[in-house]
Amino acid sequence: MQIRNEIKFILNNRDITLDAFEAEQTLLDFLRLDQQLIGTKEGCAEGDCGACTVLVGRLVNGGLKYEIVNACIRFLASLDGCHVVTIEYLSGSNGDLHPVQKAMVECHASQCGFCTPGFVMSLYSLWMENSNPSKREVEIAVQGNLCRCTGYEPIINAALAVNKFGNPISDQLITERENTIKNLSKLQDNARVVIRDSTIKSILPANIDDLADVLIDQPSATIVAGATDVGLWVTKFLKPISPALFIGHLTDLKKIEVKDDVLIFGAGVTYTEIQEYLSKFFPFLDNYWDRIAGWQVRNMGTIGGNIANGSPIGDTPPVLIALNSEIILRKGNQTRVLPIEKFFIEYGKQDLKKSEFILSIRVPLPNKDQLNSAYKISKRSEDDISTLAVGISMGVESGKIKDCRIAFGGMAATPKRALMTENSLKGKTWCNKTIYEASRMLDEDFSPLSDWRATKEYRISVARNLLHRFFLEHDLDTLEPIQIHSIV
Repeated sequence: MQIRNEIKFILNNRDITLDAFEAEQTLLDFLRLDQQLIGTKEGCAEGDCGACTVLVGRLVNGGLKYEIVNACIRFLASLDGCHVVTIEYLSGSNGDLHPVQKAMVECHASQCGFCTPGFVMSLYSLWMENSNPSKREVEIAVQGNLCRCTGYEPIINAALAVNKFGNPISDQLITERENTIKNLSKLQDNARVVIRDSTIKSILPANIDDLADVLIDQPSATIVAGATDVGLWVTKFLKPISPALFIGHLTDLKKIEVKDDVLIFGAGVTYTEIQEYLSKFFPFLDNYWDRIAGWQVRNMGTIGGNIANGSPIGDTPPVLIALNSEIILRKGNQTRVLPIEKFFIEYGKQDLKKSEFILSIRVPLPNKDQLNSAYKISKRSEDDISTLAVGISMGVESGKIKDCRIAFGGMAATPKRALMTENSLKGKTWCNKTIYEASRMLDEDFSPLSDWRATKEYRISVARNLLHRFFLEHDLDTLEPIQIHSIV
């Protein structure tokens, strides 16, 4: 096994090589403190405000893909083989403003200016992917960016006006793309990367087999995929994570395929990467998915990580449980299959053995008789943690409920099925009365806690209402079932 003791990446137009740094060092600190690139700001230090937004480009299937990420929770070690683009790189060689910056000025989209670099980077990324976005597409692009003084309307107007000031074809990330691909390709050597001094700080395994081997040797290593959760351990709790095992670069964990009517994807697939497949096979998740965090976090966060951290308010487990999904776990050369609902044992405890990791997720494709929905309740409509979330899947045949799976997050110490409610529905007539009577069983299934997000009474009440909403949206006896499009 070839071992390399340094990471290499490109920062704007400069090659960077680092062989001594802590596992906990973030990209934001590196930019501001080491490189004096202070256009990238520190606001929340948890990936919520977007002031730290930068672009990170990586090679994907021979091409180069750029994504906006939160530099405040992106660890330095994870940048090996990448191209990092900061706000300083956008100005022309003569110092002229970038078209996105010109649009922000002309539309009066900045006041104090603190949040502006982050907004510019988000809108730059959108402009590069879609130079003629709709207003809604702009709103989604800036979900992870907060502005406290200007207001969003001028910023949205700026995003819609960028083409007045330039064309993406002439942008340097386009004109220099072939050369950047060539330079990044030179950095790909399929080596294991180990950063250490007297102890191991960071490890980047060469491939998935190497990951399994490293975990056998380092069973207590902190696995870091997208860092949208682990990043907060460092920035908010000052928790050491060394030795840290970074896996976000492993292409074997990013495979997506459909086989035998099952969607199978690696645990390292991000929310953004899976969204196209979900829209195709599970279109009911479109609105739900856009409400998970902001664009930056969806570009970084992985489905496997959301499952592995075992949070009772994780966004994906309720839906995956309702869809009867399975996870594949690996330890060394051995794998085992586990229904995802069995993975969560109790608060803070999952069925994950020493040196074991989540390899992939299997989601059965829905059949024609299935009625599916997913709902999320939160204090903010977007870029917020769930107060509660639910995934519902019911099979209705000849006016009878053949089977059903209802899973909630935020109602118990773990994501959990409403088994008594489900049992009260099976075999019953599909009608409003059935749903109303079944919703009273939620008191038997759950005893939620009161916290700063909601009282237990609120959670139970909303859970009942979501069952009623499910019926209204799928009423088979109505030519036009009620569709509730407003975001709660």
